[in-house]
Amino acid sequence: MSAATHPVAGRLQSLVGGDAKLLATVMGLPLVDGIFPALVLAGALDGPLDIVQVGLLVFGGSATVAVVLAEMDGSHREIVTTVAAVGVGLVALATVEATLAPTIESVLDIHTFERAAALVVLAVAAKTASARIGEYLPRPAVVVGLGLLVSLDLSNPQFEVVLDPRLVAAAAAAAAVGAGFALAVAVAGPHLRRRMDIDRFRFGSAVALGLLALSILGLDVGTAPLAVVGVAALFALEPGCADDRPDQSTADSTPHADAAD
Repeated sequence: MSAATHPVAGRLQSLVGGDAKLLATVMGLPLVDGIFPALVLAGALDGPLDIVQVGLLVFGGSATVAVVLAEMDGSHREIVTTVAAVGVGLVALATVEATLAPTIESVLDIHTFERAAALVVLAVAAKTASARIGEYLPRPAVVVGLGLLVSLDLSNPQFEVVLDPRLVAAAAAAAAVGAGFALAVAVAGPHLRRRMDIDRFRFGSAVALGLLALSILGLDVGTAPLAVVGVAALFALEPGCADDRPDQSTADSTPHADAAD
């Protein structure tokens, strides 16, 4: 399965050129379209397990796996180096956004905005599961923008930068988890290309994202999203197919153009 057949990564493939640009776009999209800032403001990084869940699901999801395994060319060392460089930039940008988050929060009704954040995650989950469903859903950036608009509260604004070291550290850690996951996939790439069914992992990731949205809405799902990701990764592995299955990086080398998100 190539990135072009992934409902999220495929839409980006025709817009950017080069392996590093495509990977940076896929992993950095949550920073640009507002998904990650929305999760930060919604309190989705309150604990260590929450940080791991957000890092894996938002930055290290199935789209990242599809790009690393199916679309990146070059030697193993070159791929690993590229993924590591993208990861460093991802952590830096996530840190900057978390630094600004408390200032943004001061002019929002955070309880209203949490609902918008949950809707964003649900929309991404639906887009990940099905390209057809994604065609009928608004872009995450649109949902985040509307959420900001309806949540705006100017009764006690604070327009100076308020640094929250704990929040900044949590955001950086979440981005580092996603970057570390992508790097691990790159390191194990020669084996995973022959042993992993990315479609199975994609659907499991979509379910986990849906559970993450429910947790933002206040439902006690515990570590269920993390467990679903683990089970999806386990079911996606096919150890017995190592000798019979062609390398996905060559089998899926022909891209299928998709419409831009």
